[in-house]
Amino acid sequence: MPDDTPNPDTPISGGHLVAKALKAEGVDVIYTLCGGHIIDIYDGCVDEGIDVVDVRHEQVAAHAADAHARITGRPGCAVVTAGPGTTDAVTGVANALRAESPMLLIGGQGALGQHKMGSLQDLPHVEMMTPVTKFAATVPDTARVADMVSMAFRECFHGAPGPSFLEIPRDVLDAKVPRGTARVPRAGHYRASTRSAGDPDAVERLAELLVRSEKPAVLLGGQVWTTRGTDAAAALVRDLNLPAYMNGAGRGSLPPGDPHHFQLSRRHAFTHADLIVVVGTPFDFRMGYGKRLSPAATVVQIDLDYRTVGRNRDVDLGIVGDAGLVLAAAAQAASGRLDTGAARRKEWIEELRAVEEAAVAKRLPLLRSDAAPIHPYRLVAEIDDFLTEDSVFIGDGGDIVTFSGQVVRPKAPGHWMDPGPLGTLGVGVPFVLAAKRAQPDKEVVALFGDGAFSLTGWDFETLVRFGLPFVGIVGNNSSMNQIRYGQRAKYGEARERIGNTLGDVPYDAFARMLGGYGEEVRDPAQIRPALERARRSGLPSLINVWVDPDAYAPGTVNQTMYK
Repeated sequence: MPDDTPNPDTPISGGHLVAKALKAEGVDVIYTLCGGHIIDIYDGCVDEGIDVVDVRHEQVAAHAADAHARITGRPGCAVVTAGPGTTDAVTGVANALRAESPMLLIGGQGALGQHKMGSLQDLPHVEMMTPVTKFAATVPDTARVADMVSMAFRECFHGAPGPSFLEIPRDVLDAKVPRGTARVPRAGHYRASTRSAGDPDAVERLAELLVRSEKPAVLLGGQVWTTRGTDAAAALVRDLNLPAYMNGAGRGSLPPGDPHHFQLSRRHAFTHADLIVVVGTPFDFRMGYGKRLSPAATVVQIDLDYRTVGRNRDVDLGIVGDAGLVLAAAAQAASGRLDTGAARRKEWIEELRAVEEAAVAKRLPLLRSDAAPIHPYRLVAEIDDFLTEDSVFIGDGGDIVTFSGQVVRPKAPGHWMDPGPLGTLGVGVPFVLAAKRAQPDKEVVALFGDGAFSLTGWDFETLVRFGLPFVGIVGNNSSMNQIRYGQRAKYGEARERIGNTLGDVPYDAFARMLGGYGEEVRDPAQIRPALERARRSGLPSLINVWVDPDAYAPGTVNQTMYK
């Protein structure tokens, strides 16, 4: 048999060492915008069979790496050049930090031999990236390249996942060293499992609290999907008859129609519950910093990061651990009880269902409205009905996506994507890029605000170039309407349109110009037919839907920053 052991004297470049380390991590694609500092990485990726997907803006590359991690459960990777290439990617990295998404950004840098001499695109990247990453460092020597790439990946999974950054000076990247002098970590041998089932005593106490509760409520947050704990979460709420609410990537943990799936009665539940279990969601602005939870309720918080537990609000029980493992262990502990309390909670479930149905009935006229301009509720109701079991829904925008959060119900786990708590606009196109590339057999449906699409919309051409079809909808009100509402609330009608009004852009024509499918809709009856035609086109598409600019989502109206 041939000896596959590499000759230790064979020279290997820094760029090829990067590629070998990426391959060991299971990375099969990098998202990038080219630059002279980083091209040896491309050369290495070709040899290692790693796809190189080139985009038109570095922010798109970073967002796509973030999305790749969310979809696949494996870390994403973006590679950008030095200086403005790296600064352009900062927003994408920061978004991944707040969204707890494991990704590695590799940035170029001027040669070490030209350090502090004013080389092309030289900036203090590490100092800039440190506040928005879990790990940021310079690779000082070619022999250390692969070792430091693996180090960066390890840090991505310490506690709650997040991004890492490495800058690699040009001479370090281009230089060659004998293969035997470079440590190239072996796949599966350089980082440990970080999964923890939590303190057994705390899990036993959680089971006891669940069994004894009369009016419990469970919030399934993004970490339920991050840890791939959706099966455990679904089993727990079904076995113990618990009402479940979902946010962020936790949406889809239960399918629509499941008797334990609740969406619109959360305020009522959190006000009247005797036990609230918050899984994988911080007490941040989305939770009113914990103030929306009844002060009389027993509150349990489960999180991957010990720093998150009890932040902004005291808790009665905090458990640090993997959401799926903790919930599975709690279900197992509760199953040993003679009475799990499931039957006792029937009236509570019925009470919440009545609140839910009343909320749907109240807005039903708007969900079915035939008004023109089109009411956003009608648009998102049509989208919800259009989604299939295989449709991944992506929301990118302010007010229009806030509408969708109340109506659109993903049919399966991992089928909802939004920016996360940083609230970054412009994630839509790069999320589509990563989602469709990672799961080509899944349909991707993306809803954009017109302002949000404009930020990264030129990479629609990247979707055309790589043959990645999706159904895109622009809710077009020619405004940054969430901000417009705030200005109106604070300063009155005379100043409501300062700095937030956009042109009446025909995004359908933009799509056609770039080789995709485009269609304009002004009649609500034409929304569904247009979506069907976009689906059948087999192309990247944009359905430009003109929506009522004077309709605001309740979530926009209730934002505390406008009070």
